[in-house]
Amino acid sequence: MNKVLLAKILLVMVFVLPAPALVGADEDVVYLPPIAFPGPPRLVAIPETNVYAVPDVNDDIFFHGGWWWRPWQGKWYRSRQPDSGWGYYRETPSFHQSVPSSWKNDYRQRRWQGHQWEYQRVPYLQVEKNWQSWERDKHWENQNYWGVRDLKKPPKQKQPRQQK
Repeated sequence: MNKVLLAKILLVMVFVLPAPALVGADEDVVYLPPIAFPGPPRLVAIPETNVYAVPDVNDDIFFHGGWWWRPWQGKWYRSRQPDSGWGYYRETPSFHQSVPSSWKNDYRQRRWQGHQWEYQRVPYLQVEKNWQSWERDKHWENQNYWGVRDLKKPPKQKQPRQQK
């Protein structure tokens, strides 16, 4: 094989093919069954978390910490895109323990813990662009507490008094 052609193939493999996730991922990208999004994904912020979910598809698809997350056949996968490039993740992501298993039912009923939930559906590109600042600034907590009416907010923690 021509050395130039081999070099081009290697460059394509290094720079074009999606890389697996970093910590916790196996070496290979896994090709999961595609998700049929009815259009560009729109997400909802799951109350009392920094987790976003795509509610209008059958599969659970989450966005957290700059990654898209997807459980499939009892294992977890993550990607930088919502529809491809899934890398196997060796454990259950830590954010998932804060997501109630009933979140989709709550979404459909527009209820959260017995309270009216007026969620906001956000285009995925907006979530990808703003998630860090929203998390830092407690955007959803400050936006009518994730749109959940009458949900009791945890008491504000007192700042320690500085001694003079």
